[in-house]
Amino acid sequence: MYILGLESSCDETSAAVVEMGEGKRRILSNIVASQIDVHRLYGGVVPEIASRAHIEAVSKITREALDTAGLTLSDIGAIGVTAFPGLIGALLVGVNFGKSLAFANSIPLVAVNHVHGHVSAALLENPELEPPFLALVVSGGHTSVYNVKSYTDYEEIGATRDDAAGESFDKVGRVIGLPYPGGAALDKLAYEGDPKAISLPSPALLGDNLDFSFSGLKTSALNYINQAQQRGEEINRADLAASYTAAVTAAVSKKVAKALEITGARHLVMAGGVAANSHLRREVGKVCEKKKVSFTCPSLSLCGDNAAMIAAAAYYEFLQGNFADTALNASACEP
Repeated sequence: MYILGLESSCDETSAAVVEMGEGKRRILSNIVASQIDVHRLYGGVVPEIASRAHIEAVSKITREALDTAGLTLSDIGAIGVTAFPGLIGALLVGVNFGKSLAFANSIPLVAVNHVHGHVSAALLENPELEPPFLALVVSGGHTSVYNVKSYTDYEEIGATRDDAAGESFDKVGRVIGLPYPGGAALDKLAYEGDPKAISLPSPALLGDNLDFSFSGLKTSALNYINQAQQRGEEINRADLAASYTAAVTAAVSKKVAKALEITGARHLVMAGGVAANSHLRREVGKVCEKKKVSFTCPSLSLCGDNAAMIAAAAYYEFLQGNFADTALNASACEP
């Protein structure tokens, strides 16, 4: 069947058509309208501007997604839309557009958890992949570990207690003058520095848990920058990028190793925007190799927010009969 996916949880408006079925996981179109150039002026996402941009783009890219797939709405078996979590104003655009489109055309509507969507991105490129497996979602708003028991049953067993890895990367990148989004620029700059040059605290929380706290690491890096400026010293940006990246990747790798031991999982999926970070992909891959666990990570084009992953997640919710009605509302948090 053909699923139309809609994504508007943050600063990417996306529409996609995916063919799903027995042995089929195929992307027919995946259109993304990025707002990076707009938000670069402010050094980060401005929610009100993001919402308005979604309103301007959503109809156009939905038509483009259908045209690219060579289909019409009459061919669509279900519409999946990101309903949570995310920026509430941005989510409302997608949810209300999805509801209108679905009920005006008598098409089943499915509400999708954005985080589950990220994990489902890996399913699209790996037809053999099926639960159970361990999932690590690392993005601008999430750093979480899930025990994925089925396509729709996710048990969160670890998470950040404050900031997410992606947010902390972007903030430090912005402070040292890197272009937005700072995380991507920090990833490249880290190759030019010494990862042992600056001592930074680990965001992996101590104790019998799988949780993180990135606020302390971020504050430590900002203090290092401020103190250097007060002394009139110029910081080595490459060393800071390398040291900061090393602290994050070491912490995530440590918790992944522990999660694999606890769950006995034989497969790990890493997804989300920060899953595109080359250092993190390499280090988590090493952990899996050491543990003799298979490792899957979506291609870079599917790590960021996109509607193909939402359509894939919607398919499995559809099979479970989890349909939404006209009362569907957006939520900034996971229910």
